[in-house]
Amino acid sequence: MASPRTTAIFNAVLGRPPKVLVSLDVNGERHEVAVEPRTTLLEAIRYTLGLTGSKQGCDKGDCGACTVLSNGRAILSCISLAVEHQGDRLTTIEGLAREGKVHPVQDAFDLCGALQCGFCQSGMMISAAALLERNAKPSRQEIKEALSGNLCRCTGYTKILDAVEVASGQREWEERDPRPTTGAIP
Repeated sequence: MASPRTTAIFNAVLGRPPKVLVSLDVNGERHEVAVEPRTTLLEAIRYTLGLTGSKQGCDKGDCGACTVLSNGRAILSCISLAVEHQGDRLTTIEGLAREGKVHPVQDAFDLCGALQCGFCQSGMMISAAALLERNAKPSRQEIKEALSGNLCRCTGYTKILDAVEVASGQREWEERDPRPTTGAIP
């Protein structure tokens, strides 16, 4: 194993910035991690902490698969730097369930068969949970707007929207929506 000085010289030659110690509160646990200042929050969460529920999709903030909560607000972790979130209360999909009980959004997505491949699932659920935290009974249009930053290439979104309505208590899961299940969110 190389000495710290050798590592610092090697990193300087490669043009890597020195690592900084960052304190992250993720899912109620404090973590001290050494990251390069350019490390995204997603990279710190997935590759340093090993929490792989948040997905690395587009790496430019377009797909929403990386969505996490920062102080209760949905953010795109692929375009957020880890150093910017010291002191924030971060929640990933792994931390959405509490006290051994799944979150109502997780339960509703399961009951409604809202997703297929699951790649976008954690981001969708996090965005939906953030919406329901600030608006317990959102309209269908408000749900569409809250999820507009989350892309799904497998479904027609109808079951996803239904699931958020079920999670909010505005719809029973047995109800069947007569609208077609294909097409993008209008």
